[in-house]
Formats: sequence, C-alpha cells, structure tokens
Amino acid sequence: MCSQASQTRTMSEPILTLSGVSKSFPGVRALHDVSLSLKPGRVTALLGENGAGKSTIVKILTGIYRPDEGEIRVGGEIRHFSSPRDSWAAGIAAIHQETAMFDELTVAENIFMGHMPTGSARLVDWSEMRTKSAELLKRIDAAIPTDFKLKRLSVAQKHLVEIARALSHEARVMIMDEPTAALSANEIDDLFRIVAQLKAEGRAIIFISHKFDEIFRIADDFVCLRDGEKVGEGEIASVTEAQLVRMMVGRPVDQVFPKRDVPIGEVILSVKDLSNATEYADVSFDLRKGEILGLYGLVGAGRTEAMQGLFGITPTTRGVVRLEGRPLAIGAPSDAIAAGISYVPEDRQDQGAILSLGIRENVTLANLFKHVRGLFLSRSSEQAETRRLGRRLAVKAASWEQRLGELSGGNQQKVVIAKWLATRPKVIVLDEPTKGIDVGSKAAVHDFIGELAGEGLAVVLISSELPEVMGLADRIIVMKEGRIVDEFQRGKWSAEQIVGAATGAAKEAA
Repeated sequence: MCSQASQTRTMSEPILTLSGVSKSFPGVRALHDVSLSLKPGRVTALLGENGAGKSTIVKILTGIYRPDEGEIRVGGEIRHFSSPRDSWAAGIAAIHQETAMFDELTVAENIFMGHMPTGSARLVDWSEMRTKSAELLKRIDAAIPTDFKLKRLSVAQKHLVEIARALSHEARVMIMDEPTAALSANEIDDLFRIVAQLKAEGRAIIFISHKFDEIFRIADDFVCLRDGEKVGEGEIASVTEAQLVRMMVGRPVDQVFPKRDVPIGEVILSVKDLSNATEYADVSFDLRKGEILGLYGLVGAGRTEAMQGLFGITPTTRGVVRLEGRPLAIGAPSDAIAAGISYVPEDRQDQGAILSLGIRENVTLANLFKHVRGLFLSRSSEQAETRRLGRRLAVKAASWEQRLGELSGGNQQKVVIAKWLATRPKVIVLDEPTKGIDVGSKAAVHDFIGELAGEGLAVVLISSELPEVMGLADRIIVMKEGRIVDEFQRGKWSAEQIVGAATGAAKEAA
C-alpha cells in the first residue's frame, strides 16, 4: 500500500504537460511557445477570445494537429500523436459542444465504437457491450437505455454518452469544449455534478467556456491565451472576472485598424423585435448610410442566426424590418436581395461560393438576370462585371475563368464579397469576413469595408475578433444568449466593457 506522502506526491504531479508548443499555418501563427500542466483531480479553465489558440491546443491534444515545436508529456513520458487514435490510447478524450458520434447507431455502439468487445471467432459480443455500457452509464447516474439510437437523445444525454465513452477508454484527461452551450440550467447542474465526480476519481479536466459564472463555479485553475500566446495562469480563486477580461483583451486596436472618417447619413434600415422560436429574441436596431455597425458576441450569442433571419435564410416568428422607411416582407433570400440587402456568410466555402465553378460564374451568380441578353446569358457582360469587381478588390488569379477552389482563402473571400456587391446592395451584412485568411488579405478586406462605408453603403459587421470590430465599427451592439445586452458608441467604449457585456462578467466599479 502506498504511503500518504507518495499518494500526495502522485496527486501533485501533472498527468499531462505541454512545453514550448508552437503551431503555424500559412500566414497565421496559431500558437507560440505555449506551456501548461494538468494535474489530477483539478479542472483547468482554458480562456481566451475566439481565435486566441484554444481550438488549436485542443486539436493538438486530440491528435488532429501535430505541433511544429515543443513536446507533449503524458504521465512523464514524451508522446507523439499522429492521429486521434494515438490520443485516445494515451488516455485523452474530448467532449465537444456538438457531439461527434453516430445518430443512427445505439448508445452502446457509440460508447464502444472502435474497441467493441469480442467473443469467440472474434465476433462482437453484443451482450457484453450492452452490459458494460449500462455499467458505465450507471457510474455517472445516467438513466439512458443502451439500445436507444443516439438520435433519440437530447443534447445533454449525448454529452453523458460521450463521457461514458471516455470512461470506457479509462481516459485520464477530459477536454470539455463549450459543453453547456445548449443545456438548460438543470442539465448544467447535472453535468457539473459529474465533473465533480470525475475530479474525485483523479482525472484532469480542461474546461472551455465563455461563461464566467461557470468558470468560477467549476474551475480550480486557469490558463489564458491571447493571440496564440499564454498571457496568464494560476488558481481561479486568485483572480477576479475583471482581471481575466483584461488578460483576454489587453491590446490597443487604433493603430491596427485605421478608421476612416466617413459622414454618417440618415437611417436606411430599421429592425424591430426580430425573433425566432429558439435562437434570438427582440433584436432591434437602426442602421444608417455610411455606418459600420459592429455585432459582437461569443459562442451561442445568436448574432449569425439573427442576421440569417433578416436575410430570409431561416424563418422568423415576429419582427418588423423597414428599408428606407418601407416595411419589407422577407420570406426568402431572393426577397432580401431584391430589396437591396446582401449577406456574406461566415462559411464561404459551403454557403458563400461554389468552388468547382470559375471566378466569373461565382461573381455573377447572385445577379444573373442582369447579364441576360434575349434568351441567352451574355458571357461578355459577365466578364466585364467580374473584371470591374475583381480589379477593385485586387483578386489575384491566373484568369477570371480560374476555378475558385484553386485560389487562396483570402482571394476566395474577395470573390464572395464581389458576388454580393454585384447585386448593388444598399445594406451588406459581413459575417466573419476575415475568418481564416492571411494577414495581407485581412488588411485588404478591412480597407475595402471602410471604402464601402465611404460610398454610403450601410454595413453590419459580425466579428468574433474584438480588435477588428472595435477598429472598424462606428457603433457596437453586444449580444448574449440571443438578446442584445448592450450598445456602445465609438470613443465611449473599452475592450473590458465590451467583453464584460458579452460574458456577463461583473463590471468594475467606476
């Protein structure tokens, strides 16, 4: 039997450490010299803005990415993960906001996917698999029938199945990435009860959340990232919400995003009480000609969903939209386009463009009728429009007929923006317009957004990058859990105030 001293020493030694880990992608440094330690029986909150490097760390720990530099140690031994299977074998499991399992398979099959128990002739022992699954679910007090197909379960129940799956691998490290985003208060209580149980069993847990009340409720330690670097760590009891917000933000933005001085005109778009059944409610704002309105919020805030409702992609349950004082009935994107509203989606490859088509075909796709001559589409008219917008946006390509999928991410984004500018909009919604593009292309898009506003176009800018939205916007609306919670005027805001509103963190006393 181990002595008490040796048990204490074992509990104080980290299960997993990252040392000097760096990771870069073309044009982007995702992580630089990041180190962290995870100890048994403790929850470590991994904090940072969107794009700070949290997802890259998760993907390195789960074997999706390999670090360019640095080392990973598990139980004191250096480990190299070439695939998620290597990470599983090392005892690391991840529970994500959106479960990565199989809806058409049973609970038991999902729990033992990849390592099903076998009997004679190496055939799957279904009885043993169901029995072991029931035992694992019982350990976490989850009353879920093992023969139910996964699609019959709620989001909370699916998270419990993922935890049981991790236990089936005897995982020593569990990563919980925004696990409460779609859970009710009671379901969150149940999840945190299980987290406490996992801590008592000596497992180390990484907890990622934008909700400060949850972080202070469940975490023991914290590691804060900013721009891919670690900027703070320690025990959660030693810091305040305001201090964490400052760590997450901590940078000037005026020099990075030079703001054009543009005259703001009259109200062109008025939105009143825009709502749907589950994702957002009572969204109201006015937008003026030449104005850039920033829409900021964290994961699950409802920003994209509200703007998709405005554009007619998804149905709304109530609300009034007026353009230039006239009420609009928007039942489909075609109605919004006809009225003069355009929407550049966050997912340019799946929602914004057709990668197998050429640049010309993509640019004119949303406005084809303009290029019809008689009964036929005019290639020369399309080419002239593509040339005009392509040159204006400085799209780099071998020709305007080049397949969009052959271009860089930044040039693909420019083509998507060109497509919507071809509709001659009065209002344009840009949803994460610089996501996943290199620094040079970001600067070009930023400059072009200012140019559009200067021409009198009204812009709604959705961005998870706080420096970007603060640098470009004339006014910022903050959303949290589907509702507008605050509004800030340029020159009368601070990064701490904006992040505090988005997270619900207590405001510092004046």
